[in-house]
Amino acid sequence: MLAFDSLTKQSLLLHAMAAKINHARREHFKTSSGIELPVDFNPSNAEEIEYDRDLGDPGEFPYTRGIRPNMYRGRLWTMRQYAGYATAEESNERYKYLLSQGTTGLSVAFDLPTQIGLDSDDPLAAGEVGKVGVAIDSLEDMLRLFDGIPLEEVSTSMTINGTAAILLCLYLAVARRQGVPFEKVSGTIQNDILKEYIARGTYIFPPGPSLRLITDTFAFCAREVPNWNTISISGYHIREAGANAVQEVAFTIADGIAYVEAAIEAGLGIDDFAPRISFFFNAHNDLLEEIAKFRAARRLWARIMRERFHARNPRSQMLRFHAQTAGSTLTAQQPEVNIVRTAIQALAAVLGGTQSLHTNAMDEALALPTEDAARIALRTQQVLAYESGVADTVDALAGSYAIEELTHEIEQRVIDYLDKIDALGGTLRAIESGYIQREIQNSAYEYQRAIESKEAIVVGVNQFQSDEASQIKTLRVDPAIERRQIERLRALRDRRDAVATEASLMRLEASARGDENVVPRILDCVETLATVGEISNRLRSVWGEYREAVTV
Repeated sequence: MLAFDSLTKQSLLLHAMAAKINHARREHFKTSSGIELPVDFNPSNAEEIEYDRDLGDPGEFPYTRGIRPNMYRGRLWTMRQYAGYATAEESNERYKYLLSQGTTGLSVAFDLPTQIGLDSDDPLAAGEVGKVGVAIDSLEDMLRLFDGIPLEEVSTSMTINGTAAILLCLYLAVARRQGVPFEKVSGTIQNDILKEYIARGTYIFPPGPSLRLITDTFAFCAREVPNWNTISISGYHIREAGANAVQEVAFTIADGIAYVEAAIEAGLGIDDFAPRISFFFNAHNDLLEEIAKFRAARRLWARIMRERFHARNPRSQMLRFHAQTAGSTLTAQQPEVNIVRTAIQALAAVLGGTQSLHTNAMDEALALPTEDAARIALRTQQVLAYESGVADTVDALAGSYAIEELTHEIEQRVIDYLDKIDALGGTLRAIESGYIQREIQNSAYEYQRAIESKEAIVVGVNQFQSDEASQIKTLRVDPAIERRQIERLRALRDRRDAVATEASLMRLEASARGDENVVPRILDCVETLATVGEISNRLRSVWGEYREAVTV
């Protein structure tokens, strides 16, 4: 018998383990949405494509291939890195750092109290000030947040929903202080309250008043801030809650339909507000499905806007979207592997035709990103833009049997969901009945079962684990910032003109009780240094608060 040295034995053992893993691959393959994948796609198993009807040239209806004729050959997507933590000064430093490193748009993360209309000294805010985003209580905080950043030169996105109109007014008040006319201000507020009821939970008011606040913002910006995107209808958080790719598109578009219907009911003309509607999608791991998902969403929205709502302005029919790589896919185990995940997800977003992109940092499963991790995330976008060549050809995968069949199948499955939602009485009724929430919960449960059974492999979690502890540094927010923020807030209340502040709040309350557009009144309030919590509380006193119904 031949004697093997230890190195040869180890090599054979590793080879046997690798063979076992390869043989363990399943016989049938599906996408994350359960779409069956044949061994290969070819004319015999793909729907016949009619070019003008189903694809069209880039920049032409139905915009399957992109909303601009030359896409990234003319201008790259906006590299908009999401950031914000602790105080306005610290977040301001991070924004300036990101701008110095080549980011081309800002994206603000707000702390939880700001998101749900609580001041930093509210008892319910204790322990949350500055933790998951920056704490903003007043105009003074907003001025510090954008100190030294000229608003006429930068586009800013704000991930804010229940208090979106208030934060928009704070931003406009900063622009006014900088001498920037409102018509030169550009950016986006998320302002998507329906998905908060579905998936995220940072709501304040009941659906009716919340929709009024959104349509008031549509009307105000159409008149005063024409280059501002008044809503970013968000599938991102729906996907993060456990939805699959089809559900993400279906429930996001259902929300979009509800907003359009609410605006029309409020008396707005479709082509007056629809050109400033934008979307926010998740870029997940399944590369081909994700590319097809973005194309299907664009085509479906174009047809809905033209055929259901009779929009005539081409910009009303274009689905413009921001993408963010999938936070829920990041692992605390072997966090460096998250760089690879983020690169694949970002590639999907670019090949899918995104207008702007945020790439997550490798350490975000552990803490808020450090400067080094944020820089690597940004560099990922820059390598895609300047080194990979994927930005040099518009919709490079058009005509691929796999991509076109997946695009078609996703679109058809989304239509099936939209028909069910219409049969239930529309999006609000589907939310109130718990239908959408249950669909997402079921999808999340099935995915968790797949991980536990190893039908779905997550590198470093249920396969290819490592016993070595991660050595990467993480960011820690100083607990003392909460005390300092509260002291600053109370000092503001002591020195402001209390009579002027109270008068502006009373006018807001009267406006909320009637049918006047409340946004100009909110702008008056922030100019008199009323706080986010005070403004929210006046609206609460009129509109009440939403309490989620328990569904079984």
